[in-house]
Amino acid sequence: MRRDIYTEDHEAFRETIRAFIESEIVPVYGQWLEAGIVPREFYKKVGELGVFGIEVPEEFGGAGVDSYKYEAVMTEEMARAGVSLGGSSVHIPLCLPYLLAQANDEQKQRWLPAMATGEAMFAIAMTEPGTGSDLAGMRTTAKLTEDGTHYVLNGSKTFITGGVNADRVIVCARTSAPSETDRRFGISLLVVDTTSKGYEVGRKLDKIGLRVSDTAELSFTDVLVPVEDLLGEENQGFYYLGQHLPRERLSIAVGAYAQGAAAIRFAKEYTQERQVFGKPVASFQNSKFELAACKAQVDAMEAVVDRALEAYDKGELTAADAASAKLFCTEAASDVIDRCLQLHGGYGYMNEYPIARLYADNRVNRIYGGTSEVMRSIIAKNMGL
Repeated sequence: MRRDIYTEDHEAFRETIRAFIESEIVPVYGQWLEAGIVPREFYKKVGELGVFGIEVPEEFGGAGVDSYKYEAVMTEEMARAGVSLGGSSVHIPLCLPYLLAQANDEQKQRWLPAMATGEAMFAIAMTEPGTGSDLAGMRTTAKLTEDGTHYVLNGSKTFITGGVNADRVIVCARTSAPSETDRRFGISLLVVDTTSKGYEVGRKLDKIGLRVSDTAELSFTDVLVPVEDLLGEENQGFYYLGQHLPRERLSIAVGAYAQGAAAIRFAKEYTQERQVFGKPVASFQNSKFELAACKAQVDAMEAVVDRALEAYDKGELTAADAASAKLFCTEAASDVIDRCLQLHGGYGYMNEYPIARLYADNRVNRIYGGTSEVMRSIIAKNMGL
């Protein structure tokens, strides 16, 4: 079926991104995998290409395009090539909306220009050891000094994507105790300078997938954060998180769809080249049927993603809509990628083949951004159940 959500401008951007990936990322990707991180300086190249600045308003050095579709094109092209830009996956997709919606003019002037160029990389720290999806249960605290000029930040975070390379991190912390009627009250967002005294990056976590993504543990010991770096209103952080989580879940749905489409591409190419019993693996009925079934699933994912992208750009994507898109696409992509790996036989289990890395990378989609179980709860609640 013909996709109609992308314009000629989107397709021109796709061509630019595809050429950039082939010339700048593919030749060095093996080194990134071995190192387990994207070199910090590389993000300046991405900034120079204009990718980080597409949604940044013109007055702050960006293109001022109010649409997620360019980011979706970027996601699709990265998956197609079997590569990743690591922790920068949170820099614009997750962090920028908070700054656009909650930052004041002075903060935008300080942060957005460097964000657009890649001079300052952003991450967001929500999850804590022992709390998981229960964000209201966080224990990191930020208490005002007696003179009211700084917050004193103490606590720890884990599973922080981009945590090693980040220059600024949006940290969720308790500035007040929860109220008797609302345990989500009392959380605030602080944009923390990672060079601050007492701010420490702990382990770069050893994951089964997303090898070039710098996922880290963070700790804060009496970190002084200027009150000017409070994002939005004090104690309202949880509600801001609720506003922006649909975009995060949309991004995961788009990524899962793109991975599913890439898996079919890898499996089709492999089975057409691989000879068994004197003929290509693709010539066997089982191979044809498996790839056809996977194609049908990816077509369905594409329809869900395209509808969600349109809804998001119109400001109509609800929390339940985003949860539904994430749940369906991540579960379907998991099945597609598993079946495509099977078509590779033993080679599908070898990391030198992109399908193997894709298999490992995909697994976390059903966990981060809210587990599949949490997505089901959100959808059921919206159904009145």
